[in-house]
Amino acid sequence: MLEMLPPFAVRVAATLRLSDHIADGHTGLKALARAGGADPDALGRLLRYLVQLGLYTEPEPGTYAVTPAGRMLATAHPSGLRAWLDLDGPGGRMDLALAGLLHAVRTGEPGYDRVHGRSFWDDLAADPARGDAFDALMAGKSRRVAADLAAVVPWDGTRHLVDVGGGRGATMIAVLGAHPGLRGTVFDLPGPAAGARAAVREAGLADRCDVVAGSFLDDAVPEGDTHLLFDILHDWDDATAAAILRRCAAVSHRVLVVEDIPAGEPDRWSVAADLKMLTLFAGRQRTAAQLAALGAVAGLRAVHPAAPVALPGGFAYVEFRPGAGEGGTPE
Repeated sequence: MLEMLPPFAVRVAATLRLSDHIADGHTGLKALARAGGADPDALGRLLRYLVQLGLYTEPEPGTYAVTPAGRMLATAHPSGLRAWLDLDGPGGRMDLALAGLLHAVRTGEPGYDRVHGRSFWDDLAADPARGDAFDALMAGKSRRVAADLAAVVPWDGTRHLVDVGGGRGATMIAVLGAHPGLRGTVFDLPGPAAGARAAVREAGLADRCDVVAGSFLDDAVPEGDTHLLFDILHDWDDATAAAILRRCAAVSHRVLVVEDIPAGEPDRWSVAADLKMLTLFAGRQRTAAQLAALGAVAGLRAVHPAAPVALPGGFAYVEFRPGAGEGGTPE
């Protein structure tokens, strides 16, 4: 629990793309250092440690091979782990922000700002490449859950679905592909919206799906009969999350909140995720009951206030309808 070196060493290996370079034939230390842009002596000392961790082997002195565990750090590995661990990318910078946990616990404010000098969202906006990398990470996450949403959520009463904060459109494309009678609108910031337009055209769905650029914090949410908030609310504090729900409630007959919602007592993963949300954004992971209370503040009634509807891949959703009065405070 106290050892700090393994997670940093693994992330450096991911950032330098060591598994990719070795697979490409750069197995000698000097060639690997050139490919990864590293100092040969320092890289050799890192590799000596990574061999002890079981990510690589050293069949001959100064020559390296990748183990099955090390192959998980390859860019092409289906887990997508390398991109999440890359210290130059948004995933790695989120991990580095955990150095701000003390500040977050003392103040209730994000630790990310303390470590990196600006908020996570401003950090993305300041570096277009980092913003694109984050959009790609979120698209990969969406693809893993989108098939579950398309298959499990009852869409028979929906004619026009609005994906609020819908990124590059992966979720919308999956739902529209499975339900030919639906129309859709993807609503997100200009950068992700541009990616969504291209993806929607490539999927052959431009005649059934609009893409609107805007901010769910500042702009009116597009009208529709069902609004989807996938992995959105946990990024925000209660007041901001309620404001997002309120904007959706003003133009919708049904709001679906899809997140990693614990079904029973919180486990180690869910409480860890909650602490990360605090550190990164001053957000929080919420139970179904907490989401129901949040919806009530926004004028929405949770259909099943105490129990989220589980999806096969591990996420779950809470369905809201208009009807709750203003007031109340989430627990």
